[in-house]
Amino acid sequence: MPVPTPVAQVARGFAMGSADIVPGVSGGTVALVLGIYERLVRNIHTGAQALRAIVTGDVGGFRTRLGEIEWVWLISLLTGVLLAIAALSSVLEELLHEYPIRMAALFFGLVLGSLTIAWRMIRSVGGRELATIAGVAIVLFLVLGLKSDTEVAEGTAEIVTEPWWVFFLSGALAICAMILPGISGSFILVLIGMYTEVLGAINDRDVAALGSLALGCIVGLALFSSVLTWALDRHHDLVIAAMVGLMLGSLRVLWPWPGGTNTTDLAAPSGDVAVPVLLALGGAAVVLVVELVAVRTDHDPVHIADDVPA
Repeated sequence: MPVPTPVAQVARGFAMGSADIVPGVSGGTVALVLGIYERLVRNIHTGAQALRAIVTGDVGGFRTRLGEIEWVWLISLLTGVLLAIAALSSVLEELLHEYPIRMAALFFGLVLGSLTIAWRMIRSVGGRELATIAGVAIVLFLVLGLKSDTEVAEGTAEIVTEPWWVFFLSGALAICAMILPGISGSFILVLIGMYTEVLGAINDRDVAALGSLALGCIVGLALFSSVLTWALDRHHDLVIAAMVGLMLGSLRVLWPWPGGTNTTDLAAPSGDVAVPVLLALGGAAVVLVVELVAVRTDHDPVHIADDVPA
């Protein structure tokens, strides 16, 4: 018997929220696995259109767009994301700290399994798609290598030193990780040196900084979802190919050796090898099983866009 839709969506959101906690995984990757990626993007895009309508004074258009959003579906998904962050944040962070190599191997396998699903979403694989995959993967691989540490050093001061507009731009950039497979938003903040700034704003309850960050997230999500929806409609295979490249490139963060997700440095397997390899294989297997269940209980992930109005 199929699981009721709101409950199923809370579970899916929980999986997405869990992934966002890990530096080398994003909720977008999980959305691809669960077959809800394009549906999620279109709902966010519709919300962005509603926001644009109210800003321009188009009250009728605002109401129309609000009515087109799948509110039960979207709120159920968001509830699951928030529940995961609240319930698992400390647990996963502790596991990542205590067992960095084994946890990295597990998530490496999860993303590796996810690649097979993303690959099959490309309707026709040609030279352009292969070149896009390779190009995006190489660029992200090199960019991730610019910073060896994925964590902020202990004792680093968590204070606000940047102006409001930096928080705005940081929010607009980091939120893109929510709907893009690849690295998480928290790791983007680490890469641009804003992770401790955001923590400082939270700790100090800096309303101006947090408000700027939130506004940046809203604007960034609205603009990016619009661009992504347009690109998926007109260049579907190239966009999915780019996402496959992002997932491939992000594997640098998840390579277990030498230090798991704590570093982007790479080394040959050594020491603890057998268990991490088994965990990686298990992670890939879990993804394939989850996809199989999703296909039988809901929609085929590869064709989910066919059921969603543009």
